[in-house]
Amino acid sequence: MTEKPMGAAPRTAMWPLYAAGFTTAFGAHGIAANLGGFSDDAVTSLLVLGGLLALYDGAEVILKPLFGTLADKIGAKPVLLGGLIAFTVASALYAVADSPGWLWAARLGQGAAASAFSPSASALVARLNPAAKHGRAFGSYGFYKSLGYTLGPLLGGVLVWAGGLRLLFTTMAVLAAAVAIWAALAVPALAPLPKTRQTLLDLARRLTSRPFLAPTAALAGATAALSVGVGFLPVSGAAVGLGTVATGAAVSVLAATAALVQPYAGRALDAERITTRTGLATGLTITAAGLGCAMLPGLTGILTSATLIGAGTGLITPLGFAALAASTPPEHLGQTMGSAELGRELGDAGGPLLVAAIATATTLTYGFAALAALLAIGPLIALATHRRTTHARP
Repeated sequence: MTEKPMGAAPRTAMWPLYAAGFTTAFGAHGIAANLGGFSDDAVTSLLVLGGLLALYDGAEVILKPLFGTLADKIGAKPVLLGGLIAFTVASALYAVADSPGWLWAARLGQGAAASAFSPSASALVARLNPAAKHGRAFGSYGFYKSLGYTLGPLLGGVLVWAGGLRLLFTTMAVLAAAVAIWAALAVPALAPLPKTRQTLLDLARRLTSRPFLAPTAALAGATAALSVGVGFLPVSGAAVGLGTVATGAAVSVLAATAALVQPYAGRALDAERITTRTGLATGLTITAAGLGCAMLPGLTGILTSATLIGAGTGLITPLGFAALAASTPPEHLGQTMGSAELGRELGDAGGPLLVAAIATATTLTYGFAALAALLAIGPLIALATHRRTTHARP
């Protein structure tokens, strides 16, 4: 069933969704960036630190498609509110108990809760706006989510310095509770849409079709490059004698560029100045070029790499989600967004693993080159497909 076109949602309904995107990003990076340096009582080894970091992402990988499907069945708003409330409870667990065991439980609970409200927020962004406004809507949503990724380590560090991990978890609980109340009051309750019967074969066909795989692969590649840039550009800087201030500034440039580009990319898509096909291909090309610049020595290479990776990923993110929303029946938006988020999580984990494995066997330069080559394959395939289609026309 197709949903009747609607006008753009009032901004009062969209702001809580932007805040939900900020919350999941702030929760992921604000705590992760500060676990190792300020929690000697709970993080006793690198293995323990790795396990705590993996809990959040692991829960998202497993649960996001399930919660996305649930949002289609019962409505996205109840799943959004339930996830935010669960995030509040999980964060309050450690804030109250303040023991290593409860830290594991809280981190797992936060990841599971984010798996519920993140795809639900994406589905609501799509349903509350007409297709002609999806670029702008997802561009704004991506901006505030990127803002959470950017400010999370900084604000999290300030909070941990001022009051330890308990203060950070308390802040997370208060933030999630405030967003839940805000969303309950401002976001309209959209009834789940009637669905035609869908078999597992139908689902498999939809999730393996080009309209799903192409933007999801682009989103996964963008997330992989972003993770590699954040994680490995400081390593490159340290190798040539740059201090933490310089390398930290490079990471900030990457995150800030990604955040700033997204709204402009979304507006360009809505104004039909770019298409999703050309935009995704261009974004992958720019991102691959940024990884190529990471192979250049010195601060110039690192800053150029950070800027290009940020610009490329900022271009891909709103266009990818807008393409998914445009190709998905409205009654299956939650399922599609949850599955696409799974692709992004796999890119988030797979990119650094690929670069690290190749760097271990050779050097970090070859690791950057391998991921750049992998991302460049996408635009080449798109170009070859476009030429083949053009020549096949009468």
